[in-house]
Amino acid sequence: MLLNFLDALRAAGIPASIKEHLLLLEALDRDVIERRPEDFYYLARATYVKDEGLLDRFDQVFGQVFKGVLGSSGVEAEIPEEWLRLVAEKYLSPEEMEKIKSLGDWDEIMETLKKRLEEQQGRHQGGNKWIGTGGTSPFGHGGYNPEGVRIGGTSKHKRAIKVWEKRDFANLDNTKELGTRNIKVALRRLRRFAREGSAEELDLDETIRGTARQGWLDIRMRPERHNAVKLLLFLDVGGSMDPFVKLCEELFSAATSEFKNMEFFYFHNCLYDGVWKDNRRRFAERTPTWDILHKYGHDYKVIFVGDAAMSPYEISHPGGSVEHMNEEAGGVWLQRVAHTYPATVWLNPTPEAHWGYSQSTRLIREAMNDRMYPLTIEGIDAAMRELTRKR
Repeated sequence: MLLNFLDALRAAGIPASIKEHLLLLEALDRDVIERRPEDFYYLARATYVKDEGLLDRFDQVFGQVFKGVLGSSGVEAEIPEEWLRLVAEKYLSPEEMEKIKSLGDWDEIMETLKKRLEEQQGRHQGGNKWIGTGGTSPFGHGGYNPEGVRIGGTSKHKRAIKVWEKRDFANLDNTKELGTRNIKVALRRLRRFAREGSAEELDLDETIRGTARQGWLDIRMRPERHNAVKLLLFLDVGGSMDPFVKLCEELFSAATSEFKNMEFFYFHNCLYDGVWKDNRRRFAERTPTWDILHKYGHDYKVIFVGDAAMSPYEISHPGGSVEHMNEEAGGVWLQRVAHTYPATVWLNPTPEAHWGYSQSTRLIREAMNDRMYPLTIEGIDAAMRELTRKR
């Protein structure tokens, strides 16, 4: 079984060696972990994976190899408390949902939440006022309300204007092989070749001319020709972007190989005062957006990648971010980027036919001066044409 696991890791592109395999066997022989599936998973992951970008790939291989095996050896399963809480989750028909009205605007919702926190003494379920589960209150999770604050739980109706929980996102894998070369072909429209740097490439034509002119071998060298376009790539991760991870990884992989002068940053839903490069340290190692605007010149091209699906308050209101108290609205930061970098576009993985039904998408398009394109081959091609347009 473990040898099959090793072979599967190698087949998936994870550089697992016999040395690491023997190390895992030694750890198991010495009982460094308890005999539980979760402990074995973390031990194997720590042994085989040296690059955080391969963690998602490891999880897929682990699930395929050990599916139905680890759970068949007498391991007792415990029903999570969260599942029991949601047994009585309220399911509403579309007609019933229409009858439930929003509590009010942003300020009223936040003020009411503050009062509920001061007044509430215990847990509630199935109601329409208190913080609880499975009801129609604007506070809690597992129920339904047109606008509210999700506290814990998982997103179901995509209606929360703020989320009270700590969420972990995974980094995109830029070593992922593309299923198609069409994305690379579309990105190649954004090229401007130049020869810069040290002379390391043989200039055959000049060598022949110099030799003929001098009468002896006159070797001439020149800098290597490369794409001189400078690119800033901002990637939306987590939440509603989870269904588009594969598509974004393909784009990320193509851009990494096509643009040597590329810097990338992650954000969630909308751009605010800080971005990050590692999703596992996004709260500890953030880059101020002001630093980016001052560090990278106006000649950089900027591409945002995101579904623009969020509460409109995240774009229009200070404090509207679902994860932190932003002093300035997200739309303000988007306009600053668009003003600093005239060549800025937004690629949206959501089908273009759905954009008109989303208020947040309309607000993002306005902030981007209507330069939003679908994340399709045709959309990427049109976005590259826009970025290369003379201004």
